[in-house]
Amino acid sequence: MTTSRFIGRKKEIEGLKSLMKKKSASLVVIKGRRRIGKTRLAEEFGEYFDKHYVFAGLAPSQATTSGEQKAEFLRQMRRQGIRSLGDNDWGSLFDDLADACKDGKILILLDEISWMGHGEKSFLAKLKNSWDLGFKKNPNLVLILSGSNSTWIEKNILNDTGFVGRISYRLTLEELSLSESNKFWGKHGEDVSPFEKFKLLSITGGIPRYLEEIAPYETAEENIKRLCFRKEGLLFHEFGDIFSDSLSKNSEHYKAIVQHLADKKSTLAEVAHAIGRKRSSGDVSEYLEDLCNVGFVTRDYTWDLETGKESRTSMFRLSDNYIRFYLKFIEPNREKISADTMRSLPQGWDSIIGLQFENLVLSKNNRLKIYELLGIPLDSIIHANPFLQTPTTRRLKCQIDFLIQTKDGNLYVCEIKFRKDPLAASVITEVKEKINRLKRKNYMSCRPVLIHVNGISESIKQSDYFIKIIDFSELLNKE
Repeated sequence: MTTSRFIGRKKEIEGLKSLMKKKSASLVVIKGRRRIGKTRLAEEFGEYFDKHYVFAGLAPSQATTSGEQKAEFLRQMRRQGIRSLGDNDWGSLFDDLADACKDGKILILLDEISWMGHGEKSFLAKLKNSWDLGFKKNPNLVLILSGSNSTWIEKNILNDTGFVGRISYRLTLEELSLSESNKFWGKHGEDVSPFEKFKLLSITGGIPRYLEEIAPYETAEENIKRLCFRKEGLLFHEFGDIFSDSLSKNSEHYKAIVQHLADKKSTLAEVAHAIGRKRSSGDVSEYLEDLCNVGFVTRDYTWDLETGKESRTSMFRLSDNYIRFYLKFIEPNREKISADTMRSLPQGWDSIIGLQFENLVLSKNNRLKIYELLGIPLDSIIHANPFLQTPTTRRLKCQIDFLIQTKDGNLYVCEIKFRKDPLAASVITEVKEKINRLKRKNYMSCRPVLIHVNGISESIKQSDYFIKIIDFSELLNKE
């Protein structure tokens, strides 16, 4: 049994539980960023079974051998009461596990699957054979393959011919929604202001492992100092751990890209130029794809309002709030933190807070809350993304934080704004200018929406310009 409180993931649990209605075994793949809660989700799902077994690979290093991975797997088998001869062969180990799980409702989790198979070319082939000849003979068995190296999983499992037709369910875990994240403040949450919570969420995002470290009785500044600016703090060491685990090769190129994106969204050509590569260089596209796969970067596709077609233009955005905060404020102060000479939080936080707020709003689960608050049925949405209209001789450049286009010709122009003080009426002028620049068909109507953190001026309220003003607190509290 797990001991700490399990928050969120209702939809994911229900999706997994649907597999139990089948009359055949299920092979499941769960991937996502480190600390996103893959293992915890699988363990929580395991509570619905008569037995569940968890196996984890050793973190790979130059010294870690395939033999050590197998020895560790054998040790974990024996610890969980499963007998094996342990003849140092993955096929035999899997067969012994399958024999022990041939009857009853059983869940097996192979966690960090890319680590487990490190250094053994035949690892997945033997796992596939054991699935075909052993595991799947139990119609009540679910075998979950999980990992943070999403690129490895895509290449070696999801897109590999050996596993074609065998995978029953594939799941990519996203960050928790703001309303789910809000529950980590527990009974203290009602006494903590939305802005206080926002300061912490602008660093942790909706990453469950980071949210678990929040001490609700401490101020945001005390939490941040303890987690980020002490040498013992989880988030002081976290960057190196998640980067090396998720992107084991070419780490210097990946880091150069995220350092550039920490300052601004960019096209492929802009990223290539920033790291000294040609746009036509295929490796830049591969690096960006890998960063998207592991959940650090998001590729926002735009579209043409006149043709309705997806544009060739897309923007890459550093969507991981922790990584941006680390690069901008923790890494430059590493020596001071290590020497325990940092007495106050660094200045200049305001320079990234707008980008952090935008990431929170644009995460997949929070978009659903926005659609609900705006009363937009999901099946009516044609496009919804950050929008970029590139300049031509016929139109001006226009960039919109979040644009929702519906089948009935409505364009919801969402302006996402952070200010320490209540927003002034100048935001109305900004949004009007953006709408005027939009090159769209005559039947399309624009409906301006404002999403903010710290309140709005009375003049904005009286203007009645925005069809909906969404306060951050609504996203925190909206179930």
